[in-house]
Amino acid sequence: MKRLLTLAAALACLHALPAAAQFQKPEDAIKYRQSAFTLMGTHFTRIGMMAQGRVPFDAKVAAENAALVAALAKLPGAAFGPGTDTGRPTRAKAEIWTDTPKFLAAYERLLGEVAKLDAAAKTGSLDALKGAFGSTAASCKNCHDNFRSN
Repeated sequence: MKRLLTLAAALACLHALPAAAQFQKPEDAIKYRQSAFTLMGTHFTRIGMMAQGRVPFDAKVAAENAALVAALAKLPGAAFGPGTDTGRPTRAKAEIWTDTPKFLAAYERLLGEVAKLDAAAKTGSLDALKGAFGSTAASCKNCHDNFRSN
């Protein structure tokens, strides 16, 4: 299972490689990844509002947002290339580039958790969504704690 997730994450990163070729300057890559994370966070928050009971649960809306989060999560990986640690204000920590294997492992975990969230949302079960949301949120927090400055 772990090999399958690693392979899926690697393929997702390869899928995003055409985007990396589009970056004329490091600033373009930084803006791209920041935009992807902003969109991802917006749709993830919508799921969280349902999982936390702050808005009524709507299985269709949850599934739509989870599918968007799953698609968006694949985008930022291509925008952490060499030279993208400077060039524009960013909250990315230097550890992304100095401890790349740890960062890539965290990113792979995120992709795996997001895939589980997407699958849970498709079941239409609020309980399944809550469990997957909690695991995905923990994965997000791990990256924020280790690779993002406040």
